Amino acid sequence: MIVAQDLGLVSLSAPVAAGRRTAAELQSLALEGASLLADAPAEEIARWAASTFGSRFCVTSSMADAVVAHLFSRVAPGVDVVFLDTGLHFPETLKVRDIVATTMNVNVRSIRPRMTVGQQDGEFGPRLFARSPDECCFLRKVEPLERALSDYDSWATGLRRDESPTRANTPVVAFDAKKGKVKVNPIAAWTQSDVDSYIARWNVPVNELFKKGYGSIGCWPCTRRTKAGEDPRAGRWAMFEKTECGLHV
Repeated sequence: MIVAQDLGLVSLSAPVAAGRRTAAELQSLALEGASLLADAPAEEIARWAASTFGSRFCVTSSMADAVVAHLFSRVAPGVDVVFLDTGLHFPETLKVRDIVATTMNVNVRSIRPRMTVGQQDGEFGPRLFARSPDECCFLRKVEPLERALSDYDSWATGLRRDESPTRANTPVVAFDAKKGKVKVNPIAAWTQSDVDSYIARWNVPVNELFKKGYGSIGCWPCTRRTKAGEDPRAGRWAMFEKTECGLHV
């Protein structure tokens, strides 16, 4: 039987994270973490983040797969998992979110934009995503994430260096000066093969759209299937010179 000390389980009510830290303290912690964990296994990075920030830490997930949510459920049961419910997701994406919420020991928080899609259409005109995708992403993703992260000092993502040239230098731990928080990327060094192996080992839920030719999955209006050999993110905002929604820049 696996006991707590075998996994090094972390209590998210740890007193170490009871109070809000200053930006200078968070920056110092980020530098320490980056140095200590540069070549560490993902589980060790996850454990460090959860134990360092306690209840002021969360995981973010696009629900393309549930790898990072599952990773943290193993070392920090009950961790908050933030999902940005844009109102424009594929049903398959929402299905992964619901599976995570009902089968994993995590607390899924679905964060919605301030406006519904209909209200946004009324204020900015229909199909803002087709005319000004940066503005649409800000309203439906960037601002909701900033609002959600106000409750935390640190958050984890599923960014990987092999996903695209813009992510090739992703560190495992960094201080995000714009947000004033510590950003943790526990699987930054993983390859797609590593991800596939983890999914197979733990039977982690994966978005069914990957089997239908999608290489990267976002909101349905701005996501298309990709061709064999094509950059997986080429299917995102295909009509624009845009590869990131703004959450990670």
